[in-house]
Amino acid sequence: MDKMTELWDGVAEAMKDAYLIAFDGCHKMYLAMDKHEATWFHENYEHTFVGNPDAMLAQLKEWWAQSCSLKFVSAVRYNESDPNAGFTSLIGQDDWQEDEEDEDDELLEWA
Repeated sequence: MDKMTELWDGVAEAMKDAYLIAFDGCHKMYLAMDKHEATWFHENYEHTFVGNPDAMLAQLKEWWAQSCSLKFVSAVRYNESDPNAGFTSLIGQDDWQEDEEDEDDELLEWA
């Protein structure tokens, strides 16, 4: 199994508990993991989507394909005492780029 498949499998697992997904239109993609965060993203982001986990995963992958090169996916839970502690990286900016670099290296070694 390649690295991106593993990363998307992790996103799919987290998606089972997500209330909403959000996209900033460029590179930031989020899974709102509670009602508080879902409300915040709905009120503050132009691109949000609610559906069953399969539909939300399909929409997230569509946004991924359209996004800028610095893209990432994070899950967010409300944490009143430390808002930054509520973020969990599911696909980091460097996670998916390593795959492409590895593939390029393999092609150069083969040539």
